[in-house]
Amino acid sequence: MSKQTRHSGGKVNFLRLSVVLLFATAFLSRCASMMTPTGGPRDSLPPVIVTMLPDNFSTNRPTTNHGKIYIEFDEFVQIKDQQKEFFTSPQMKKKPTITMRGRGIVIQMRDTLRPNTTYALNFGSAIRDNNEGNPLYSMRYVFSTGPEIDSMVMSGYTADGYRADSVSKSFIWFFPADSVKDVAEYDSTLFNYQPAVIGRAEDNGIFIAQNLKPIPYRIYAVEDKNDNQMYDPGTDQVGFIDGSWNPAEMPDFAIWYDSVRRYVSAEPQLYFRMFTDQAFKRQVLSESQRPKQHQAMLYFSAARPEIRSLRFDSIPADRVIVDPQTVGKDTIALWFNVPSAALPDTIKGELVYLKHDTLNRLQPDTVALKLTWRLIETKEQEREREKIERDRKKAEAAGEVFEEPKQENPFVYNMPTSGDLNPENHLTIDFDYPLVEADTSRLLLTRQLEDNTIEDVPIHMVHDTAMLRRWYLRANWVPGGQYTLTIPDSVFRDVAGYANDSIVGKYKVYDPEQFATVKVHVSARDPQMRYIVQLLDGSGSLKQERRDVAAGDIQFNYVPAGEIKFRIIEDRNGNGKWDTGNLVERRQPERAEMYANEEGEDTFATKTNWEIEFTMDMDRIFAPVTMQSLSRMLDEQEMQRLRREAEKRAKEGPKQPERQQNMNTGSFGSAGSMFSNFR
Repeated sequence: MSKQTRHSGGKVNFLRLSVVLLFATAFLSRCASMMTPTGGPRDSLPPVIVTMLPDNFSTNRPTTNHGKIYIEFDEFVQIKDQQKEFFTSPQMKKKPTITMRGRGIVIQMRDTLRPNTTYALNFGSAIRDNNEGNPLYSMRYVFSTGPEIDSMVMSGYTADGYRADSVSKSFIWFFPADSVKDVAEYDSTLFNYQPAVIGRAEDNGIFIAQNLKPIPYRIYAVEDKNDNQMYDPGTDQVGFIDGSWNPAEMPDFAIWYDSVRRYVSAEPQLYFRMFTDQAFKRQVLSESQRPKQHQAMLYFSAARPEIRSLRFDSIPADRVIVDPQTVGKDTIALWFNVPSAALPDTIKGELVYLKHDTLNRLQPDTVALKLTWRLIETKEQEREREKIERDRKKAEAAGEVFEEPKQENPFVYNMPTSGDLNPENHLTIDFDYPLVEADTSRLLLTRQLEDNTIEDVPIHMVHDTAMLRRWYLRANWVPGGQYTLTIPDSVFRDVAGYANDSIVGKYKVYDPEQFATVKVHVSARDPQMRYIVQLLDGSGSLKQERRDVAAGDIQFNYVPAGEIKFRIIEDRNGNGKWDTGNLVERRQPERAEMYANEEGEDTFATKTNWEIEFTMDMDRIFAPVTMQSLSRMLDEQEMQRLRREAEKRAKEGPKQPERQQNMNTGSFGSAGSMFSNFR
């Protein structure tokens, strides 16, 4: 790959650029096929366009009675993933129909077109050869209902605002700035208007939007997970660029053919940090259930319901425990701290909460609650009960004393009872019901040393501040020796009246020499700014994080050997978490960047008993993003990707080359001439 064509949005001959973008893949394929002998490895070449009728880039096309468009290829083709890949710019109310005919396709327009408008039919990778399914990437058919083709071009990059990696196949929507209402308080563009021009990013997140006018645009990116070419808040990722942008005033950017991915790519002029916005949902109590005798569930349609009052006829208010189950608290558990015998089968009560009215205003609403529970035996329980009855009758008939088998203790907890402990995380224990009693004075923790002497170790329980049924068992854990935790029976008792059987756990503490230690020196000019530094493994999974980080030193202990990465979040509001954006309020998400050193490396190796140090200059990491810095970052990421692929191939050993691999080397010189001649 090489960057061979540089152009300015305001100075380029669009017709020649469109020819480059449309025929680059086909041209390379045609050159390669002339050099490839018959037989041998399987065909890996995409179809080649032979004929377009009417011609591509034709003008003064009728707005009605369109006739048909025929595109012929050098071989039989198939259409794959048409719903996902094919789109028109601008959108049409009735999508064109595409049918097969011979070695080509027939496109029939079904909508009345706008006058003096440039239209583009974008096929993505839908056109593939019939035998091997090799895709012809980025095929476009362009025409105008006016006397000329709109000729401006813009490029950009779409990235996940949190993960900081590319978002592929997102749509880029362009709205003429003077055609949409600009309201300072909110942004409703995506909900009230249709885009005039649509582009789409490739798999690497890069887009080249064509057929633009030399006018200011407001620009948005939409992921479109549902393939409905609509923006669905809460489902689709979205990104926006503040202000308006005129392609005629944008800086030059380079275009080149990516011979590995087999589509045209470019330097990005625009940068979208995409995020999942929160969809507006009307607040209403959608369902109430009582799945267990001592538990009820309230399901709300929107996050953070505001409960004004909650009362039950048969249960005192101080005996009802409210336990939010989700981050947004849209699901709430109610636990009844009442003996089982005192709980009626049906609990009646009343809930007052704030509900949206028809004008979407939150108003108090009173709901009558009727929570019914009854014991329903499973087939296994029924069989077990019937077996006990038979055994009882058999013993009584024989004049024997019947002893009923001991039932399984219904007290449920989740805690490892063996294994190695990270002393920084302590022991975590989750209970099925909230505890109402915990006699921690009866907990016993001992440590057996190498000389077989045993010492008592103080231990205490700490309640999790966010999760009602989670507790931590904390002690001064040190490496060496065997720890034994003894929890006698009935130490814990929950709201259902269940108590634990005796629990014994045996543990060893992590040996620091079997792990790496990672030290980070943080520098930043702004002493008020706070950051979150996350340590990830080589696949990007979060392993540890440090919050409320300022200039100074931090340390990650007990880091397993292997590859690590770092994500740094600019925590502007200091709440200890990454905050997403808000489209309507025009609020961008907090910046999250992957750390890379001065050589552009973002993945680092650790080994056991290693100590590795990093210096993170937050002013460099969170410097303003420019076209040059973005291009440099993407180049460095591509270099790292190619290096990792080369290492992977070296480990796997040599493979039989395919025709496509031969093709890239043989034909790139010709393609280079084509790009070099274009200025």
